[in-house]
Amino acid sequence: MKTSLVTGANRGIGLEYCRQLQARGDQVVAVCREPSPELVALGIRIESGVELTDADAVAGLLLRLKGLKLDLVILNAGILQSMGLSDLDAEAIRLQFEVNALAPLQLSRALVPQMPHGSKLILMTSRMGSIDDNSSGGSYGYRMSKVALNMAGRSLAVDLKPNGIAVALLHPGLVRTRMIGFNPSGIAPEQSVQGLLERVDALTLETSGCFWHANGQLLPW
Repeated sequence: MKTSLVTGANRGIGLEYCRQLQARGDQVVAVCREPSPELVALGIRIESGVELTDADAVAGLLLRLKGLKLDLVILNAGILQSMGLSDLDAEAIRLQFEVNALAPLQLSRALVPQMPHGSKLILMTSRMGSIDDNSSGGSYGYRMSKVALNMAGRSLAVDLKPNGIAVALLHPGLVRTRMIGFNPSGIAPEQSVQGLLERVDALTLETSGCFWHANGQLLPW
């Protein structure tokens, strides 16, 4: 049985990852700040009370996970605070960098000793982190933090290749979740995660470090 760890697991895409991974037979570890009733109902292992920007909370998580082999790590937790040039908020930008880029990098480093040869590390990013694709501007903190995450993922792919760990940067598409106000133009989390897991399954050391859309499109940097 494979063991998969998912952060940001209490709702939206993270919750759906947990649901679909459990359904295909994985042992799932769900990491979140506060579990939702939907997550509890899955009956999987939940590690709650984990604020990923809190060093003590992360240290406690690592202690509880000690000795557990992780075949798949999906770092999904993130925040979005929209802002344009007219309402630029430096503190909000710093927070998005900390949550969206620095925290996943630090947790990746901490979990590597528990990831065997052949395991996979998934960083949930966004098409909004593509410099080449930016034609609408704005969203400064979110865009900048996702560019930083993409660069971290690219470096991780290089550094972890000798360990036999493949890394993917995945964009879920426009998904109807609370993060984007349940935008009616978005697809259902179920559809998004089906595509995302196809990308996970297809990931190899040869394709490690690439930036993929859930639908299989290779995205520009």
